[in-house]
Parts: sequence; C-alpha cells; structure tokens
Amino acid sequence: MEAKDPKPVTSCEVTLDRPDRESLLIRLAGSWTLPNKRPSVEGVIQEITADPHPERILFDVTALTGWDSGFLIFLTKILKACSGYPIKVSLESLPKGAQKLLSLASAAPEKEKLQETARARSFLSRLGEETVDFFRSWGDMLGFIGASFSAFVRFARGKARFRWSDLLEILQECGIQALPIVSLISLLVGLILAFVGAVQLMLFGAEIYVANLVGIAMIRVMGAVMTGIIMAGRTGAAFAAQLGTMQVNEEIDAFMTAGISPMEFLVLPRIIGLTLMMPFLCLYADLMGVLGGLIVAVGMLDISAVEYYIQTKAAVSLNNLWIGLFQSVVFGVLVGVAGCLRGMQCGRSASAVGDAATSAVVTGIVSIIVATAVVTVACNTLGI
Repeated sequence: MEAKDPKPVTSCEVTLDRPDRESLLIRLAGSWTLPNKRPSVEGVIQEITADPHPERILFDVTALTGWDSGFLIFLTKILKACSGYPIKVSLESLPKGAQKLLSLASAAPEKEKLQETARARSFLSRLGEETVDFFRSWGDMLGFIGASFSAFVRFARGKARFRWSDLLEILQECGIQALPIVSLISLLVGLILAFVGAVQLMLFGAEIYVANLVGIAMIRVMGAVMTGIIMAGRTGAAFAAQLGTMQVNEEIDAFMTAGISPMEFLVLPRIIGLTLMMPFLCLYADLMGVLGGLIVAVGMLDISAVEYYIQTKAAVSLNNLWIGLFQSVVFGVLVGVAGCLRGMQCGRSASAVGDAATSAVVTGIVSIIVATAVVTVACNTLGI
C-alpha cells in the first residue's frame, strides 16, 4: 500500500490568549512562507494598545512549520508597537534564526535618527570632534612609524619574515612600471620651466641661461618633488587600496592569528621597495626635465644642443644632485608610510577602501610639500 503525501500547509494563524491579567500570549501556527495567507498584524497591535495594557508579551511557536522575512516583519511591527509602552517582550521561544535577525535589526540605528543627530550637532561640537580625531591620528601615525622602524631593524638583523619575491615584485611596480608616467610629467615640467624662463630671459638677451634655470630647478628640487607626487598618486594609493582590501577581507586578521606580523610581511617590503626605487626615478626625472628644456632651447631659442649641454654642466653642481637624491629618498619613505598607514587604518566596508586611497594621496602630497620646505630652509641655513 503506497504512503500518501502529507497534506501541505496552506494557512498561517495568529491566536491571542490572556493566561493572566498581566500577560498576552501570541500563538503562531502554520507556515508563514505564504505571502497571501498571512494574517494582519493590526488586531494584535489593537490588543496591545487597548486598556489595560499587558505587562509582558509571550510567544508560542510550537505549531509553527515555516517562516521567512514576512514573519520577521510581523514581529518587528509588534516590537515597535510595544516600544511606546512599559511592556516586556519575551523572545526566547522564537526560532533561533529569528532571534538573531531581530537582534541585528534592533542593533542598526534608524537612518532618520542618524540624520536628526547629524543636524543637531553644533559647529563647536564638530570642531571639537575633528580636533580630537586630528591628535588621535598623530598618535596612531607615531605608533605606526615606531612599528615600521622596529620591523626595519629586524630586517637589518636578518630576522624579518617576508617573501623576497614580494619585494622584487614591488620593485618592479615602483620602478619600471612607473617610467612612462614619470617620463611624461617630467618632460612636460621641463618644457614649462624652459618656456616660462625663456619668455623673460629673451627680454635681456640672456636666452642661454635657460639651461641654468631648468638644470638647477629640476635636479635640485623639481625632479624629486614631481616624482614624489607622481608616486603618491600612483603607488601610495595602490598600497592603501591593497592593504585596505585585505583589511576588509580580514586577511590581515588571519596573518595575526597565524603569528605572522603584518608590518613585516606586508608593510616592510612596500616601504623598502619604494624607497630603493625613488632615487633612480628621480635621476630619470631629472634627465627628462633637462631634455624638455633642451627641446625648447633648440626649437625656440636657436641654441644648439652642445651649447645647452655645456651650460647645464657648468651651472649644476654635485651639491644640487645630492640634495635632490636625498629628498627623493625622504619622499619615498613618506609616501610608503602614508600609503601603508592609511591601508592598515581602513575600515571594514567597500567605501572605506576608497577613503583610504584618497587619504593616502592627500597625506603623501602634504608630507612631500612640508618635507620640501624643511629641506630647503635647512639647506639655506647651512649655505648648501
């Protein structure tokens, strides 16, 4: 004899009961996965709000056979109706999954309340919060710099744990792959410096000194500064995005759980790779800038390439070259630290990755400008 299929549940029911004067028992039965069969919640809310109000609400789900998001909406409306009264709602008898989802829903603040809070904040409140965040960020930055220095000391002692293949890949990304953009920007900067200088020097018949202007400006300052800014926008943002994505995916937490220091395995190769490549990129940017000045001198001022070369050689000293290279090393450290710092500080959302990349670029460029001013004043004080 064949077994008959069980009769499918085609309805869901809500029954209200008063086991005592202070309690309201809500019995939920049937399958709540049928959208067109769900009972209205209005009758339950009327019973809750009617005098006398119950002091506690209990649920009986022993006859419940299934539920979905509609069941949660039903419960949420009941909880919202109870929030205006001193009523205790007991959720212990509900399915565990429903309890967890209701807990998550109640933990998330409503959007309207967040907007009201944002509008209610005064200017002084926002100013104070920004000031506190500013000083807290300085403390975080100093802690990150100390951790980076500690990792570098371990690297110098041969005890740092990272993969050399990662370092070689970063050297390639920061070196060869950056040449096209460095070539374009440095060449154009040299062209602009030469053209602006030529317009003024032609008034005095001193066109030959365009070589002095472009050579000293590019080799002493502009080559290193432009390279640093390019690398801040290109590589610093990439570092922040990479580490920020790892932070979102909890990969950095996995490293720490496995006993691997993220500072040594992730941060150290990036800072070392960028710092090593910056002097070479700076030299290449100097060359391209001088070449841009040569194009203007030959094409606009009728100065031969040999004359331009001799004048540049006489004008530029080794001190200018060493100052530019020193600045490039400093900029490499600053851009690397800024990118890795913002990446490690990234939040746990997709938008936080974009914010980290933006913050890394801003921090890197501001650090470059400040460092340039400090080095310039120091060189002027020392008479270099």
